[in-house]
Amino acid sequence: MKKAAALQSIGERVAKLRRERGLTQEQLAERAGVSRNHIADIELGMRNTGVWSFVLLSRAFGVTLSELFKGLFF
Repeated sequence: MKKAAALQSIGERVAKLRRERGLTQEQLAERAGVSRNHIADIELGMRNTGVWSFVLLSRAFGVTLSELFKGLFF
């Protein structure tokens, strides 16, 4: 899988989880302790973010890191 495709897949997964929980990007950003722009960039597949951001997102969603990435790469 190429980098751009991987970033797009991750972004789609984050957006799906956010919508399933009825959260806006702003609400998710607040829960995760990041900016709304950071969330928007991840969802658009435009940000190659670090592991710590995914830890924060998984906590904000109430899922494990494994669940956050479920079905994306394996």
